[in-house]
Amino acid sequence: MIEASFPAVLEPPRFAEARAALRPCELTVVVPTFNEGRNVERLVEKLKACLGDTAWQAIFVDDDSPDGTSDIVKRLAAGDNRIQCLRRIRRRGLAGAVIEGAMASAAPYVAVIDGDLQHDETLLPAMLDALREGRADLVIGSRYLDGAGPVDGLPPLRRLGSQAASWFGRLALTAPVTDPVSGFFMIRRTAIEAVAPRLSPDGFKILFDIIASQPSPLRIVELPYGFRERADGASKMDGRVALDYLGLVLAKRTHDLISPRMLVFGLVGASGLVVHLAVLHGLFDAGLGFAWAQLAAALTAMTSNYLINNAITYRDRCKKGAALILGYLKFCALCSVGLAANVAVAAMLHEHVPVWWLAGASGAAVGSLWNYVSTSVAVW
Repeated sequence: MIEASFPAVLEPPRFAEARAALRPCELTVVVPTFNEGRNVERLVEKLKACLGDTAWQAIFVDDDSPDGTSDIVKRLAAGDNRIQCLRRIRRRGLAGAVIEGAMASAAPYVAVIDGDLQHDETLLPAMLDALREGRADLVIGSRYLDGAGPVDGLPPLRRLGSQAASWFGRLALTAPVTDPVSGFFMIRRTAIEAVAPRLSPDGFKILFDIIASQPSPLRIVELPYGFRERADGASKMDGRVALDYLGLVLAKRTHDLISPRMLVFGLVGASGLVVHLAVLHGLFDAGLGFAWAQLAAALTAMTSNYLINNAITYRDRCKKGAALILGYLKFCALCSVGLAANVAVAAMLHEHVPVWWLAGASGAAVGSLWNYVSTSVAVW
């Protein structure tokens, strides 16, 4: 009998992609974006090239970018059902974007990658293999692991700051990781869903928060990669981001007793205390009665606190124009209870202990907790 042999027929890449698109999604790639319109198409093409016939989807979580990033994503999504756009209105922040993107996924695995093309997407298949094989619950793309390429994407000052943040994060974590503030990682969806209610939507260091919030340690694998230079757009890192991170570390060390935003609010309140005492000292020395001087100082500090909190603490909800004025009136109204207690306590204390700075500081401290709770709910 004669056996005929036929050459193997290779499946064209486009057919493999189509077949993968029909299978249940295995991997969701969450891409937080803000003004990344020029990078979107390039990133999608890179994901197609490296993920091959993996059943994947990409959810671009856009913070209402003025450059039309969401329009570009939707145009691509019209021709490829693996691409999705989640446009957030009046909400900002990478951590919140990651949480919302992950919660929108039904895939067993979720990856997070920046939209600025600085992360090496070719590492995704190796990350996925580590999760598939059961070797890890979380795989981190590390910039500082032995074998990682040079961190070309960071200028010297930011590189130093990133290394300091990683060192500080390692002190607060029990997990031995080299890059706990990496923005490039892949995780089992169940692991992030388990702690989602405890995660802070503010700031940028979502990976640290995920690790620190786990009730039991995750199995973690780190893979080295070279951090690229930014393709387009500007960095969103600034002093507020660093402050948010310090607040997040403190929150986790206090088992979430103190929130990151509360820390910033407290620091602003401390600056208001300086303003308060300076005005009180000046007016009291000028001959104004203590109670009236305390009232004027409290009002001045309250105005200062409102403006600084609006610009820094609640930057993601910053009020402008008429809303700024209306917010100030609400702020003053809500703080009036704390102000009344402030003046009463300070005046009473000053009658018994005539130390102006001690009485003033004590009065200011009485209303601070009420001010934070009430204004965070009703003003911002």
